[in-house]
Amino acid sequence: MVRVLLVGGGKGGTALLRAFHSMEAVRVVAVVDLDPGAPALGLAREWGIETAADYRPYLHGVDVVIEATGDVGVYREIDSARPPGVTLVPGPLAELLMTLLQEKEQLIHRLSRQRHELDAILNSTHDAMMAVDQTGCITLFNAAAQRLTGLSADEVLGTQAKATIPNSRLHIVLQTGQEELNQLQDLGRVKIITNRMPVRDEDGRVVGAVAVFRDVTELFGLAEEVTNLREIQSLLEAIINATQDAISVVDREGKGILINPAYTRLTGLGPDDVIGKPATVDIAEGESMHYRVLRTRRAVKGVPMKVGPARREVIVNVAPILVDGELKGSVGVIHDISEIQQLTEELDRAKRLIRKLEAKYTFEDIIGHSPSFVSAVQLARSAAQTPATVLLRGESGTGKELFAHAIHNESARRYHQFIRVNCAAFSESLLESELFGYEEGAFTGAKRGGKKGVFEEASGGTLFLDEIGELPLPTQAKILRAIQEKEIVRVGGSRAIPVDVRIIAATHVNLEKAIEEGRFRQDLYYRLNVMPIVLPPLRERKEDIEPLARQFVRKFNQDFGRQVEGLTPRAIARLEEYPWPGNVRELENVIGRAMIRVGYTDTWIDTVHVPLSDLGGAAINPAQPEDDRTLEDVVTAAEKAHIQRVLDKVGGNKTEAARRLGISVRNLYYKLEKLGMDPGAG
Repeated sequence: MVRVLLVGGGKGGTALLRAFHSMEAVRVVAVVDLDPGAPALGLAREWGIETAADYRPYLHGVDVVIEATGDVGVYREIDSARPPGVTLVPGPLAELLMTLLQEKEQLIHRLSRQRHELDAILNSTHDAMMAVDQTGCITLFNAAAQRLTGLSADEVLGTQAKATIPNSRLHIVLQTGQEELNQLQDLGRVKIITNRMPVRDEDGRVVGAVAVFRDVTELFGLAEEVTNLREIQSLLEAIINATQDAISVVDREGKGILINPAYTRLTGLGPDDVIGKPATVDIAEGESMHYRVLRTRRAVKGVPMKVGPARREVIVNVAPILVDGELKGSVGVIHDISEIQQLTEELDRAKRLIRKLEAKYTFEDIIGHSPSFVSAVQLARSAAQTPATVLLRGESGTGKELFAHAIHNESARRYHQFIRVNCAAFSESLLESELFGYEEGAFTGAKRGGKKGVFEEASGGTLFLDEIGELPLPTQAKILRAIQEKEIVRVGGSRAIPVDVRIIAATHVNLEKAIEEGRFRQDLYYRLNVMPIVLPPLRERKEDIEPLARQFVRKFNQDFGRQVEGLTPRAIARLEEYPWPGNVRELENVIGRAMIRVGYTDTWIDTVHVPLSDLGGAAINPAQPEDDRTLEDVVTAAEKAHIQRVLDKVGGNKTEAARRLGISVRNLYYKLEKLGMDPGAG
């Protein structure tokens, strides 16, 4: 707050007093004038500001003294009396300040008048208008918009358009920067045609968006009643012109009647070159497929030829146009072979990078209620909101990869690449080229032009380094540099390439012990251990076994076409007694085998479907351990067990048992004999 002493209560002083009184950063301490009737003194007393005839008592309590009398003698007297640190503003400068302030007031008044005029224009127009700023807040909502929407300007101005009027789609225009023209929209009681456009500044940046819309309810009703051939033709032409495929249409005589812009881009021939001309006009090499189709009335597909002055290589598909069985012409769709080749290359690239799938799991897919597991999930959610490196630790099968997917999908990088690399799956030389890429000629067999590594491909996204404890020491040093310097050097290269990658690492190895044994770099460990998350083994969260088992049952119901409702309490108890050395992955395998054993008419998994042999118990046949059994042996054993269960339930009644099994009595006896069961029992 600047404290001001105003010396001089005349016209200039009064103007300055009025200006300063409206400023929050300025406080007028006192107004001084020898004339007690000076206008500024009266105004000051009215506003509760001190007045006096002598300025000296106030010199030590102000920051600025403004001499507004215009008397040089007064200025010199004050200048000699003012203490150090107090600024003295002379009369001429004060007049300049007053002039500037007056001009400011005039400018504000003029802008205010222009604003009122603009508001009057906008509110008098028949078209409704709505605008948002770059934050999505509504800044304009004219009278026509209020009439059409039934909302008042007071309700919507300053609110987020996405929440207040979501069907305005202005928040989408802000995001995409793309205009949306002539869009038909139903507001319930009225139909409107709207144009939505981004507003850009002089640098081309989107700083807002505006929608102009008009009530077309009556016009729309008339259009529905009076649809004519011209409208249908225009619609078809719009569709044909909008497609990216090159299209040419000829009449029954083989003369061109329609082409689209994509055709012109591909062949280099415009409407004047084609319309009314023979179908051969665009062919540089090959037979006209239009003429063949008109002659045979049969479609042709995948015919190669060259078209246009540039002799572009294309593939054409042509079909006859038949109306009520009468041939009216033919339509051809032309594909650029270069695009097909590009798509083929992209497909090959996708096949090579099949393991680099986008992250498909979220935290909603992670199941667990035990305190230790919930704590791990909460820590992972917190880590996802930061760019920090995450180290996932835990035994095999505890869900480290699931957590990596979820962290990526919860992070700000969710719309960028997620790439997984199993560090234990490659030799040292292959792993290095896989991670960092290589330059052309780096080694025998190196791809022409070189190859990007996963650090480059994941730039902007997330790189999941699984089994990082298995990394060779030389590769550890390079990964440390990539994390530390945010740049990599390709194999055989010398140029540093900047990368922006979020690292998520996972291991079941005791890294501290590996450091002691010299198998893992301590500096890399500290770079990775920024946000360590330990996933508890399944044996330490037995309460999660039941919900996990239910989830696997639902999964295998879809995979196997079953309708199993769940597990019996006895089966759950048996699962909870087992220590699960293979963790969640082993539990999934056990449930999968149980689902195979369950009969098609059974709806619950019981202990008979989860034998002790599945849980590390004695083998079913000492001479043939269960793990060595063929699928046929497993299915036979499951079938035998289920038939015996049904027979036990019906007291050995073969007719009732056959009915429940969904087979004939004769077939039941055949199966009993085949499975070595006593047909006469019961």
